[in-house]
Amino acid sequence: MPSLVRSNLQLLIIVLAFFSALISMVNLFFTGYHVQKKALIEHSLDTHEAYATKLASVAHLFLLRAQSELYYCAKKIGETDFNTITQNEELERLMSQSRTFDTLFIANSQGQVTAASEKISALLNLTLESSGIHASLHLKAPFITAPYHSALDNPIIMISEPIFSPTQDYLGFISAAIYLKENELLHEILGEHFHQDDSYTYVINRQKRLLYHPNPDLVGQLAPNSAIDQLFEKGSGSEIFTNEEGVEMLGGFAVIPDVDWLVVSQRPVKSTLQVHEGLMLKVFIKSIPITVVMLLIIWFLAKLVTNPLRQLAQQARKMRQTETLQQVQKINTWYFEANELKKAFLTGLQSVHKQVGQLKLDTRTDMLTGLNNRRALDSILANLTKSQTPFAILAIDIDHFKKVNDTHGHLVGDEVLKDLATILASNIRSDDHCIRLGGEEFVILLPKCSVPDAKFFAERLRLIISQHSFPTIEHLTISCGIAVWPLHANTTEAVFKLADQMLYQAKQNGRNQVQAAT
Repeated sequence: MPSLVRSNLQLLIIVLAFFSALISMVNLFFTGYHVQKKALIEHSLDTHEAYATKLASVAHLFLLRAQSELYYCAKKIGETDFNTITQNEELERLMSQSRTFDTLFIANSQGQVTAASEKISALLNLTLESSGIHASLHLKAPFITAPYHSALDNPIIMISEPIFSPTQDYLGFISAAIYLKENELLHEILGEHFHQDDSYTYVINRQKRLLYHPNPDLVGQLAPNSAIDQLFEKGSGSEIFTNEEGVEMLGGFAVIPDVDWLVVSQRPVKSTLQVHEGLMLKVFIKSIPITVVMLLIIWFLAKLVTNPLRQLAQQARKMRQTETLQQVQKINTWYFEANELKKAFLTGLQSVHKQVGQLKLDTRTDMLTGLNNRRALDSILANLTKSQTPFAILAIDIDHFKKVNDTHGHLVGDEVLKDLATILASNIRSDDHCIRLGGEEFVILLPKCSVPDAKFFAERLRLIISQHSFPTIEHLTISCGIAVWPLHANTTEAVFKLADQMLYQAKQNGRNQVQAAT
């Protein structure tokens, strides 16, 4: 039978070791999964942020180049005092040399078109009244409009440059249109990115109107995504957010300076994690052979663990006694070694409990009087306040106790304190608490006691003490202050302070009396 029991112990160790190893492996696997997942997400966010920042910089350079080209034309036209031939030559040159602009026109200081590229030649000699025209005439400075739809319903932006004469007289402006859906160079800059996955990039202005999107049908449309405002406020960075279709995205973003456009590079979170999940599955499959080898090692080590444990149980028989503790007896020791260890444990536990009990008693008891001490008081107060049990505090002090020590010595004083403690303890209820704070100071706690009842009790106690015959000194008196929690104060500290104040008042009024808070 003992052999069978020891076999069961061996099996128990194997099972416990197996599950411990299994839990450790699972924990390691999932920890690795989440760490790698976090690293992958952070890397993806950093990548998209870097790309968005780079793209914003390139787009900014594109706009600066466009303005620079217009500035050169405007300067040359201004030097010839707005000569019509120069205007047409510059427009023809710019349209043939640059891929930046889709259409060009020049207007005088009254907004009348004086030269126009071939696509918009119908505007020649017309006075334009659009908001962009008025802004250019009013500002007399380089200007880029917000996206708007042209007469042909094409989403466009206008870039204008003022034209000044050599004497700095304002002559008009040259304006270029960039068709957001058709501009070849703009699409090359924004659409050709390095991602070889389902990442995509879009550009949006602060009014949430799309300036570029892989889906041309969305260009010029409003994107009702509340996250856009927050991205503009941050300026640049990366974060996980939800797009207008409710898909969770990993995105990086950057603002294009001067025009207040936002470049966003993003990829669905799900797509980002698919490769990672497949990799973790491969790792799990490849770890199976290692797991099998580990189980064999566990089986071998379990046999080594059993023998010393059995020897330890045999040594524990030497400590066997008939006395046991009820708590330990309830333990179900269903195998041999555990049963022997239980018997040895009972012996030691009995001794420890005895010592611990005595130590607890010593730490909560005043050594001289046998009453509760300040440590016990803290515990009693905590229990009363936790249970919301109201209580009265009697702060008690022996009148002229210093004279007793000075006249008769401290030994007599100690006997007086012990005798007084006996009187206090013998006159309280079973639920009351008597505490010696130190010296001649005592406290009595009366749970569920009103002010009148507490005052009645204190007066009776004062009378008993005043009539008591103490050794050597014959008679003495006490003064008492009373306060009730939570009637007089919300905190125990405050109610104790109030009781002390009442005690002080009793002493000021002549001692040998009781003063209660009102």
